[in-house]
Amino acid sequence: MSSSAQAILQTCRQPPIEAVVIGASAGGLEALGIVLEGLPSGFRLPILVVQHVPANGPTHLAEIFGRRTRLLVKEADDKDQLRCGMLYFAAPGYHLLVESDRSLSLSQDDAVHFSRPSIDVLFESAADAWGPRVAGFLLTGANEDGAAGLEAIHRGGGLTVIQDPVEAAVPTMPRAALRRFAPDYILPLRDIHRLLRELE
Repeated sequence: MSSSAQAILQTCRQPPIEAVVIGASAGGLEALGIVLEGLPSGFRLPILVVQHVPANGPTHLAEIFGRRTRLLVKEADDKDQLRCGMLYFAAPGYHLLVESDRSLSLSQDDAVHFSRPSIDVLFESAADAWGPRVAGFLLTGANEDGAAGLEAIHRGGGLTVIQDPVEAAVPTMPRAALRRFAPDYILPLRDIHRLLRELE
Protein backbone atom coordinates (compact mmCIF):
# COMPACT_ATOMS: atom_id res chain seq x y z
CA MET A 1 0.00 0.00 0.00
CA SER A 2 1.32 3.46 -0.88
CA SER A 3 2.15 5.94 1.87
CA SER A 4 -0.61 8.23 0.60
CA ALA A 5 -3.12 5.37 0.83
CA GLN A 6 -1.95 4.58 4.36
CA ALA A 7 -2.44 8.23 5.32
CA ILE A 8 -5.96 8.09 3.93
CA LEU A 9 -6.88 5.04 5.98
CA GLN A 10 -5.56 6.70 9.12
CA THR A 11 -7.54 9.90 8.55
CA CYS A 12 -9.78 10.86 11.45
CA ARG A 13 -11.36 14.29 11.38
CA GLN A 14 -13.40 16.33 13.82
CA PRO A 15 -15.92 17.70 13.13
CA PRO A 16 -17.25 15.10 10.69
CA ILE A 17 -17.70 15.99 7.05
CA GLU A 18 -21.33 16.67 6.08
CA ALA A 19 -21.01 17.29 2.32
CA VAL A 20 -18.63 16.88 -0.60
CA VAL A 21 -18.06 19.35 -3.45
CA ILE A 22 -16.07 18.43 -6.56
CA GLY A 23 -14.86 20.59 -9.44
CA ALA A 24 -13.48 19.48 -12.80
CA SER A 25 -13.00 20.84 -16.29
CA ALA A 26 -11.01 19.50 -19.26
CA GLY A 27 -10.44 15.78 -18.74
CA GLY A 28 -13.02 15.77 -15.98
CA LEU A 29 -15.40 13.11 -17.28
CA GLU A 30 -12.75 10.42 -17.13
CA ALA A 31 -11.46 11.69 -13.77
CA LEU A 32 -14.94 11.79 -12.26
CA GLY A 33 -15.55 8.28 -13.51
CA ILE A 34 -12.63 7.01 -11.44
CA VAL A 35 -13.49 9.09 -8.36
CA LEU A 36 -17.23 8.33 -8.29
CA GLU A 37 -17.52 4.88 -9.83
CA GLY A 38 -18.84 2.21 -7.49
CA LEU A 39 -19.92 4.46 -4.65
CA PRO A 40 -22.52 2.52 -2.66
CA SER A 41 -26.21 3.34 -2.29
CA GLY A 42 -25.64 3.75 1.46
CA PHE A 43 -23.12 6.57 1.02
CA ARG A 44 -24.20 9.09 3.65
CA LEU A 45 -23.04 12.40 2.17
CA PRO A 46 -24.53 14.61 -0.54
CA ILE A 47 -22.06 15.21 -3.39
CA LEU A 48 -22.24 18.36 -5.52
CA VAL A 49 -20.28 18.49 -8.77
CA VAL A 50 -19.42 21.26 -11.19
CA GLN A 51 -18.08 19.87 -14.44
CA HIS A 52 -17.47 22.61 -16.99
CA VAL A 53 -19.92 22.06 -19.84
CA PRO A 54 -21.19 24.12 -22.79
CA ALA A 55 -23.87 26.61 -21.75
CA ASN A 56 -26.43 25.31 -24.24
CA GLY A 57 -27.93 21.87 -24.59
CA PRO A 58 -28.24 18.82 -22.32
CA THR A 59 -25.15 17.30 -20.76
CA HIS A 60 -26.46 13.80 -19.92
CA LEU A 61 -24.14 13.80 -16.89
CA ALA A 62 -26.89 12.52 -14.58
CA GLU A 63 -27.64 9.61 -16.92
CA ILE A 64 -23.96 8.77 -17.42
CA PHE A 65 -23.12 8.70 -13.72
CA GLY A 66 -26.43 7.12 -12.75
CA ARG A 67 -25.07 4.04 -14.51
CA ARG A 68 -21.68 4.22 -12.82
CA THR A 69 -22.70 4.48 -9.16
CA ARG A 70 -25.48 3.21 -6.94
CA LEU A 71 -26.21 6.74 -5.80
CA LEU A 72 -29.31 8.64 -6.80
CA VAL A 73 -28.13 11.17 -9.41
CA LYS A 74 -29.80 14.31 -10.69
CA GLU A 75 -29.16 17.67 -12.30
CA ALA A 76 -29.55 20.27 -9.57
CA ASP A 77 -32.72 22.36 -9.53
CA ASP A 78 -33.36 25.68 -7.85
CA LYS A 79 -34.65 25.22 -4.27
CA ASP A 80 -33.63 21.54 -4.11
CA GLN A 81 -33.28 20.39 -0.50
CA LEU A 82 -30.06 18.42 -0.14
CA ARG A 83 -30.47 14.71 0.45
CA CYS A 84 -27.88 12.33 1.85
CA GLY A 85 -26.43 9.94 -0.68
CA MET A 86 -27.53 12.07 -3.66
CA LEU A 87 -25.16 13.13 -6.43
CA TYR A 88 -26.01 16.56 -7.87
CA PHE A 89 -24.57 17.97 -11.10
CA ALA A 90 -24.64 21.69 -11.88
CA ALA A 91 -26.93 22.54 -14.80
CA PRO A 92 -25.44 24.05 -17.97
CA GLY A 93 -25.56 27.83 -18.04
CA TYR A 94 -26.22 28.23 -14.29
CA HIS A 95 -23.99 28.71 -11.27
CA LEU A 96 -24.80 26.26 -8.47
CA LEU A 97 -24.82 27.60 -4.89
CA VAL A 98 -25.55 26.23 -1.43
CA GLU A 99 -27.71 28.45 0.77
CA SER A 100 -27.42 28.79 4.55
CA ASP A 101 -30.41 26.45 5.03
CA ARG A 102 -28.55 23.81 2.93
CA SER A 103 -30.89 24.20 -0.03
CA LEU A 104 -29.56 24.75 -3.54
CA SER A 105 -29.97 27.79 -5.73
CA LEU A 106 -29.16 28.50 -9.36
CA SER A 107 -27.83 31.79 -10.67
CA GLN A 108 -27.17 33.33 -14.07
CA ASP A 109 -24.70 35.88 -12.71
CA ASP A 110 -21.67 36.61 -14.87
CA ALA A 111 -19.32 33.77 -15.77
CA VAL A 112 -16.26 33.25 -13.55
CA HIS A 113 -13.06 32.35 -15.40
CA PHE A 114 -15.25 32.18 -18.50
CA SER A 115 -17.33 29.45 -16.84
CA ARG A 116 -20.96 29.19 -15.81
CA PRO A 117 -21.34 26.97 -13.86
CA SER A 118 -18.24 28.00 -11.94
CA ILE A 119 -16.38 25.82 -9.49
CA ASP A 120 -15.36 28.88 -7.45
CA VAL A 121 -19.00 29.88 -6.96
CA LEU A 122 -20.00 26.43 -5.68
CA PHE A 123 -16.94 26.05 -3.45
CA GLU A 124 -17.22 29.51 -1.89
CA SER A 125 -20.91 29.02 -1.10
CA ALA A 126 -20.18 25.59 0.35
CA ALA A 127 -17.47 27.08 2.58
CA ASP A 128 -20.00 29.63 3.84
CA ALA A 129 -22.70 27.01 4.41
CA TRP A 130 -20.66 24.25 6.08
CA GLY A 131 -17.41 25.77 7.33
CA PRO A 132 -15.14 22.96 8.52
CA ARG A 133 -17.74 20.29 7.72
CA VAL A 134 -17.24 20.29 3.94
CA ALA A 135 -14.70 18.45 1.79
CA GLY A 136 -13.59 20.04 -1.49
CA PHE A 137 -11.95 18.09 -4.32
CA LEU A 138 -10.35 19.88 -7.29
CA LEU A 139 -9.54 17.76 -10.34
CA THR A 140 -8.10 18.20 -13.82
CA GLY A 141 -8.85 21.36 -15.81
CA ALA A 142 -7.53 23.95 -18.25
CA ASN A 143 -8.15 27.21 -16.38
CA GLU A 144 -7.89 28.59 -12.83
CA ASP A 145 -11.52 28.13 -11.79
CA GLY A 146 -11.75 26.39 -8.42
CA ALA A 147 -8.46 27.59 -6.98
CA ALA A 148 -9.92 30.52 -5.04
CA GLY A 149 -12.96 28.49 -4.01
CA LEU A 150 -10.88 25.63 -2.67
CA GLU A 151 -8.76 28.13 -0.77
CA ALA A 152 -11.98 29.46 0.79
CA ILE A 153 -12.82 25.94 1.98
CA HIS A 154 -9.28 25.66 3.37
CA ARG A 155 -9.60 28.96 5.25
CA GLY A 156 -12.88 27.76 6.75
CA GLY A 157 -11.25 24.61 8.11
CA GLY A 158 -12.73 22.20 5.57
CA LEU A 159 -10.90 19.26 4.03
CA THR A 160 -9.11 20.13 0.78
CA VAL A 161 -7.90 17.66 -1.83
CA ILE A 162 -6.19 18.38 -5.15
CA GLN A 163 -5.55 15.87 -7.89
CA ASP A 164 -1.84 15.29 -8.40
CA PRO A 165 -0.95 17.55 -11.37
CA VAL A 166 1.49 14.94 -12.64
CA GLU A 167 -1.45 12.58 -13.20
CA ALA A 168 -4.03 15.15 -14.36
CA ALA A 169 -5.07 15.10 -18.01
CA VAL A 170 -4.78 18.91 -17.95
CA PRO A 171 -2.78 20.13 -14.91
CA THR A 172 -3.54 23.88 -15.11
CA MET A 173 -6.36 23.82 -12.55
CA PRO A 174 -4.57 21.76 -9.87
CA ARG A 175 -1.41 23.82 -10.28
CA ALA A 176 -3.34 27.08 -9.94
CA ALA A 177 -4.69 25.92 -6.58
CA LEU A 178 -1.28 24.74 -5.41
CA ARG A 179 0.17 28.18 -6.10
CA ARG A 180 -2.34 29.64 -3.62
CA PHE A 181 -2.10 27.28 -0.62
CA ALA A 182 -1.05 23.84 0.64
CA PRO A 183 -4.06 21.46 0.69
CA ASP A 184 -4.61 18.58 3.08
CA TYR A 185 -3.91 16.07 0.29
CA ILE A 186 -2.41 15.95 -3.20
CA LEU A 187 -3.45 12.56 -4.54
CA PRO A 188 -3.89 10.48 -7.68
CA LEU A 189 -7.47 9.68 -8.64
CA ARG A 190 -7.54 6.16 -7.20
CA ASP A 191 -6.49 7.46 -3.79
CA ILE A 192 -9.04 10.28 -4.05
CA HIS A 193 -11.70 7.60 -4.55
CA ARG A 194 -10.45 5.74 -1.45
CA LEU A 195 -10.48 8.92 0.61
CA LEU A 196 -14.02 9.67 -0.51
CA ARG A 197 -15.07 6.19 0.63
CA GLU A 198 -13.41 6.84 4.01
CA LEU A 199 -15.54 9.95 4.50
CA GLU A 200 -18.78 7.96 4.51
